[in-house]
Amino acid sequence: MATYIEQSLAKLKEFEGCVPWMYRDTVGKVTVGVGLMLPDAKAAQALPFTFAAGSDTRPATPEEIAAEYTRVDTLPLGRASAFYKSPTALELPQQIIDTKLTSVLEGFEADLRTQLPHYDTLPDSVKMALLDMIYNLGPAGLFKGFPHLIAAVDAGAWAQAAERCIRRGPSAARNAWTREQFLDAVVTTIKAETETWLKRIWARIRQTLNVLFGRRT
Repeated sequence: MATYIEQSLAKLKEFEGCVPWMYRDTVGKVTVGVGLMLPDAKAAQALPFTFAAGSDTRPATPEEIAAEYTRVDTLPLGRASAFYKSPTALELPQQIIDTKLTSVLEGFEADLRTQLPHYDTLPDSVKMALLDMIYNLGPAGLFKGFPHLIAAVDAGAWAQAAERCIRRGPSAARNAWTREQFLDAVVTTIKAETETWLKRIWARIRQTLNVLFGRRT
């Protein structure tokens, strides 16, 4: 079964899109992978882009990466990602995209642990919801923009968190998915509490039977 990090990675690819070549995002920034912004050609050169010619694939040179960055950066912004791909466009291997995204998520988890010391004890669905929000909003956008949500999470009030997680900007489907993750924690918590309650009842029954029939546990 996939871990919550692996599930988060898959959902972010779905929500953000996953583009292996350089393109310009809606505000004109050169971007690659799952919303990884490249501030300059040097940042692009730090990544292992590849050049494919037919069936032959080789690592791209620093000069080729810089040239591709410049080409993309001069194109109009606000177009579909496919617009920026040329026959000679360099691409970032999928494994590298996944590794970079996992690293980003792990960095955001450090921010979440600072704000929520009991983060590691939270239900996986809550972690996934928080990771989606912090990836979309950034740490400041989440912690300062959604104080009531953070307070609800800190208190384990999942239904309240579900009502406080709606963002402006993301699609209705994305907001609905995030809300569902908090509501799923309500069900998980009820199940866990019910199991604990049943175990206590069974232990009490066994204790009573032992007294009645003179048995020892």
